[in-house]
Amino acid sequence: MPLPLLRPSPRHTIGALYGVIVAQARRPAFYLAYGVADTVSGRFELVVLHTVLLLHRLAGEPALQSLGQGLFDEFCRDMDHNLREMGVGDTKVPREMKRMAEAFFGRRKVYEAALDAGQQGSLAEVLRRNIYDQADTAPAARLALYVSASAGDLACQETDAIARGTLIFPDPEKIGNEAGQSQGSGRTALERAGADLRDTGGGS
Repeated sequence: MPLPLLRPSPRHTIGALYGVIVAQARRPAFYLAYGVADTVSGRFELVVLHTVLLLHRLAGEPALQSLGQGLFDEFCRDMDHNLREMGVGDTKVPREMKRMAEAFFGRRKVYEAALDAGQQGSLAEVLRRNIYDQADTAPAARLALYVSASAGDLACQETDAIARGTLIFPDPEKIGNEAGQSQGSGRTALERAGADLRDTGGGS
């Protein structure tokens, strides 16, 4: 009789999942092709974004919801470590951690609301405000396509695989590039998303 497969411990699973998040957030395409600033702030924003994407997936699956708090705790440990690595003093770390936590929860609220609404223009606008803070709508429109694709991919990934620490994000270089050509209108999905964003007033 074959022995049942043993699941890794929750801590091991959370560490593995968070490791994938950080690796994905560091992919050069986000900084070279998507125009995210290659700065401490820009990298922070991408870690937050990918953490929110996974939390959104976990929240929709009862068997995975228990991992959510552990994932946020791992994010906090990582941010604390990074602050100290950058030389932030012990007395200032709590204040900076509070600021980061507030930023995290604020972004989670608006990102998840935009995802649930299914409005590419709204999603691109909240990404533009939080990650780019610039008038040019094209980078945010492309990132919105990536975020929607990621949410879709995560929704299709097996619960048991995620519970074992396996997580796959799409290749950002393939989003909003040759993929997404529309039929009939000849416009790409990237162009349509940018038009949606301008319609919301985000380009003004």
